[in-house]
Amino acid sequence: MPVSPVTGKWTNQTITNINIIRMKHTRASVAACLSAVALTTAAAFAGTPEPVTTGKTVVLPPTAPAPSDAVTGTLGLNYNTHFISYGQDIWQAGTDFGDNATFNPSFELNFDLSHGFKAILGTWWDVNKNAPSNIGDDVIQEIDVWGGFSYTVNKWSFSLLYQEWMYASQSERIVDFKIAYADGLLNPSLLLHGRVDGAEPFDTGLVTVLGIAPGTKAGPLTLTFPIQVAADTDGFHGGDGGFSFASAGVTASVPLKFMPGDWALNAGLIYYHTEKSVFPTNPDSDFLTGTIGLGLTF
Repeated sequence: MPVSPVTGKWTNQTITNINIIRMKHTRASVAACLSAVALTTAAAFAGTPEPVTTGKTVVLPPTAPAPSDAVTGTLGLNYNTHFISYGQDIWQAGTDFGDNATFNPSFELNFDLSHGFKAILGTWWDVNKNAPSNIGDDVIQEIDVWGGFSYTVNKWSFSLLYQEWMYASQSERIVDFKIAYADGLLNPSLLLHGRVDGAEPFDTGLVTVLGIAPGTKAGPLTLTFPIQVAADTDGFHGGDGGFSFASAGVTASVPLKFMPGDWALNAGLIYYHTEKSVFPTNPDSDFLTGTIGLGLTF
């Protein structure tokens, strides 16, 4: 820096230059501090980015959580002692627990449409040798397919499905509308099950099902206690209208940690009381049903 040749001290110009340098340094330091504060505040609100596992790939979000999966689904591989369709004992097993057992695989996909809406596609099969079949090698008795939409807001969910039930030499057409409220306590639901075509000699009509499904956890075990009460319109199951059935039971599910993916072992017992005048083909009005199988969610 310039120094006076006479006094050996800094000149006024030198002091001015030093002050200018100090001001610039101060402004730079303040700007750096403000930037650091801004980054720290943003990180506090956004959270520290962490890897998100989608099941197939690992996504590293920059500052926000990864969006929900666009496609989710379930696979069920269940062995059932009875085939019960809204109170009707299809294979007429009655109190003979397991004598007419059936294997029922199912598969469903849910497509996220955003804003709480989802599109749904699924299928369910009835596989056994309880009767001759024209569907597949006397083994596949029925194939059901469905499609529709669901909407979820807060604890409420609404679903509307169109279904084709294909069995024997006919196709039964169904429209289901369900309202459910997941309150974590009783989890009540209302299902309107409407047959719009097919299923001769039975009539078209409506089954209304009210249900609750309280549940609890005991370690890794999830227990649910489903209870349902239903009413038919006249001729829906070949008999009178009115109260049709009531059911109550317990289901259990435990995750299988040793298997890849979200597999679970599921089992349950459901007791049915049915109205004989509504179900003239049921061999017994009261009977116990059982199920056990594997379930996969993805």
